[in-house]
Amino acid sequence: MTITKNLVEKFKQYLIEEEKAGATVEKYVRDITAFALWCKEAEVCKSLVLRYKQEMMEKYAPASVNSVLSSLNSFFEYNEWHGLKVKMLKIQKQIFAERSKELTKSEYERLLSAAKQKRNRRLYYLMQTICSSGIRVSELAFITVDAVSKRQATIKCKGKMRVVILPKDLCTMLLKYIKEEKITSGPVFITKTGKPLDRSTIWKMMKELCESAGVERAKVFPHNLRHLFARTYYSIQKDIVRLADILGHSSINTTRIYTMETFDVHCRQIQGLGLLKL
Repeated sequence: MTITKNLVEKFKQYLIEEEKAGATVEKYVRDITAFALWCKEAEVCKSLVLRYKQEMMEKYAPASVNSVLSSLNSFFEYNEWHGLKVKMLKIQKQIFAERSKELTKSEYERLLSAAKQKRNRRLYYLMQTICSSGIRVSELAFITVDAVSKRQATIKCKGKMRVVILPKDLCTMLLKYIKEEKITSGPVFITKTGKPLDRSTIWKMMKELCESAGVERAKVFPHNLRHLFARTYYSIQKDIVRLADILGHSSINTTRIYTMETFDVHCRQIQGLGLLKL
């Protein structure tokens, strides 16, 4: 059993036919290719896979290791190499979010102020669009002139379709921006050539705000705006089922990750139980 370019390409086509998201396909192929390079054209056996797993455990976080193992196991399953599949690492469920990774509301507001000071109106409105609607950065292309006019966007992603309500005040701001930028139709957030902004460009623009905003770079990326929306919504509404629908999650277990409070909030909640008598 040897991993060849032909096998990887066939698996890639299989994933595409299964309607997996583009980012998912790229990730699976990247993980399998990295493993194949590590093998150095050696015949793949169970002991070799286990050794690769052990090396990853020494270098990466358990969640990252499991992510790669998931890719490899899927590839082995597709090729009917069932004997090569390995067990995932058992990870204790985290009950609170890490402070070093979660963006706070005040930090978000500082990022907005920094974008405004740099006169980057496109980024200023883009961040508010993600954070006030909870959409994925990959779904920004569905925020069109027509969607803003109707105050709702129809999102088509991963073979599913959902309607996202856009806040009235957001639409008022975006309509003004659309008029000033002379955008007549299609996506609102576009490049100079009229193409929708891609994830890497948005990521880079947000990172450029970190120093002037006084926010740690590790916290600043588009998906954290979606997390902030989820935590804020849940803190007010306490309806995780409705939140899952809004975010487009098929499993509430995924939504739970988004609604975890930070360590500081968790500590205050425990301290506030009033079960100690001094």
